Amino acid sequence: MKFSTDRIITTHAGSLPRPPELLKLIRAKVAGQPHDEKALEAEITSSIEQCVKRQADIGLDVISDGEFSKPSFLSYIVERLDGVTPTDEPFGQPWKGSREHNQWSEYYAWEAQVGIALAPVTATKRVVCSGPVKYKGHDKVKADIARFKAALGKVKVEEAFLPAISPTQVEFWIRNQHYKSERDYIFALADALHDEYKAITDSGLLLQIDDPRLVTQYVMDASMSIADCRKWAEVRVEALNHALRDLPEDKIRYHTCYSIDMGPRTNDMEAKDIVDIILKIKAIAYSFEGANPRHEHEWKVWNAAKLPQHKVLIPGVITHSTVLVEHPELVCDRILRYAQGLGRERVIAGADCGFGTFAGMQTIHPTVAWAKLEALVEGARMASRQLWGRAAA
Repeated sequence: MKFSTDRIITTHAGSLPRPPELLKLIRAKVAGQPHDEKALEAEITSSIEQCVKRQADIGLDVISDGEFSKPSFLSYIVERLDGVTPTDEPFGQPWKGSREHNQWSEYYAWEAQVGIALAPVTATKRVVCSGPVKYKGHDKVKADIARFKAALGKVKVEEAFLPAISPTQVEFWIRNQHYKSERDYIFALADALHDEYKAITDSGLLLQIDDPRLVTQYVMDASMSIADCRKWAEVRVEALNHALRDLPEDKIRYHTCYSIDMGPRTNDMEAKDIVDIILKIKAIAYSFEGANPRHEHEWKVWNAAKLPQHKVLIPGVITHSTVLVEHPELVCDRILRYAQGLGRERVIAGADCGFGTFAGMQTIHPTVAWAKLEALVEGARMASRQLWGRAAA
């Protein structure tokens, strides 16, 4: 994995806004409507090529395929697993009953009334684990890799990564009705997902593990204390490391965040309560929210954490939690906080979360998302000039 050896290099969290035609075809497939599968595949290929070019043109250093082949960063895994069964039960609203909704019930009622919330899970059916879990998505991940590599062959960037979902997040999405215990289920998922992870690292691409649930369990389950959540997280990190067994650590980056909900967020777990557990994950880099106004101050926590010398941080210096486009000077300042505490070589400038996590859920307009990425690149150039001198960037 590339480090910031002569300048601050830039990346993001993976998902990017899908083009309208691709979005239309994905929506039709997800809704079970008649659609042309060949046309969808062709549009995915074309859209990824355009997305890769746009990232390179902006000046991003470490890029993704935008997750354009997936209906979401999470639900894509359903068709890649044996032992899971869709039901007629609506998934429902996962935030209902959370600490956040309990405290801010009037706000969320207002949000629903005025139509701010566009959560796609309200129209999604529950999926359950009904038998032994096995990975069957080998052809699909192979296709993801091939399309992405073909597009990468036409641009010049430092590196590229493909995101894949964590066992913990799948545990949330697919309810266990087969395994005797939570531990049995999470480790079975880890064994299954190992195949997808290995395919990505074997291809030479970086693997990014997407794992929002590790830090959102506390806000989602009002019955759990911080101590409870730490014990719960320890088991999930153990399972994730099992899924990553025998894979090259220098090809793995880990991403967690506080999700795409734009509420008051006064009940989020704080970095100080989980950072030591996160750092046990077998990854070379850790991506997290650093620009969200509720968490921006936590740069102090990360700078004080005992980060191993061979590892790097990817703090978010632009955020999905506001439609305001960050000024490049603000982005620069955010980068400098980490670089001055950890060393400039150990910081890669990133984003808090993806900008297209669910197809059809648009909290940030595509024009704004791309403007934020441009601000990210310009802010990193400004920081590089300060950290390495005028010859940098």
